Amino acid sequence: MTITVARPVDLRDPVWARSVLAEAARALETTVDPSTAVAKRRSLGALSARGTWVRVEARPLSRVRAGHHGDRVETSRALDGVARPRWRRGASWRDAEVAMLWRVDETDAVAATPIKPGGTLTSEPVLAQSWWRTLNASLDALAAHRPRDPRWLGELPAATLEGAALTQERISRTLHDVFPQLRDTSINEWCAVHADLNWANLTAPECWILDWEDWGSGPRGFDAATLWVASLATPRLAARVRRERAADLASREGTLSALFLCAQLIAAGDDYAGPLARPVAAQAQRLLAALQPDAAGGVKVLSRAR
Repeated sequence: MTITVARPVDLRDPVWARSVLAEAARALETTVDPSTAVAKRRSLGALSARGTWVRVEARPLSRVRAGHHGDRVETSRALDGVARPRWRRGASWRDAEVAMLWRVDETDAVAATPIKPGGTLTSEPVLAQSWWRTLNASLDALAAHRPRDPRWLGELPAATLEGAALTQERISRTLHDVFPQLRDTSINEWCAVHADLNWANLTAPECWILDWEDWGSGPRGFDAATLWVASLATPRLAARVRRERAADLASREGTLSALFLCAQLIAAGDDYAGPLARPVAAQAQRLLAALQPDAAGGVKVLSRAR
């Protein structure tokens, strides 16, 4: 199956959206309602005639290689105790014309909506105590899954972040590029992580965790660190995340994960980081001091404007 559209792949483009939704509907033998579509550049979702949610994603063929899970949304069904929409069916196909692997998954639809569909969260959402209980239970259950588990039929592949594997080598390289004075970047504890736990992938008033296409093996506390860094423009919310996930964020792995995420934003420049630029630079100082106390006060974090 090949989608023929003479434009670069951008699923926010109505021409692409129509073609992709039609192909996804054919693959799953249903119809979809375009008026319900939620589009990002490389992913697109909409309600089906079965009352389910159909989501299609484009992945560059150059990033699909041995060890990459094309069916991660499907395999996430093995994660017991995690608040996620139930997977029903899926399909995938290669499109050499645009050098993409297309993957479509059908899951239960949830009535709750994403807390911040796009951009940086700058105002504190109203979240019930039951919401935090569900999030905590889900992250605890997820972290209980280890990279070596009979259910994975081998070792759990690395989680992906922005299309690339979340490996020790990548984490160390990023940290050393931005913080060359940091000596030890080794991660000792790995577990299953969502890898993209931001406010666009969390819903309210009920807590559901969406978009499981990147999950896999990652450092302990990586999800808590991702959510905390995404909350830094809203100090009270960031403090609440730190309180709720205190054990993860206080661990060596959680601290390194948070510093890695800060390093990515610092390297991208203030224009990209936006409202997160200043708090990220400030928190990077604190994290460095926690990891390397002898360097405290002598560490300079440079923002890189683009």
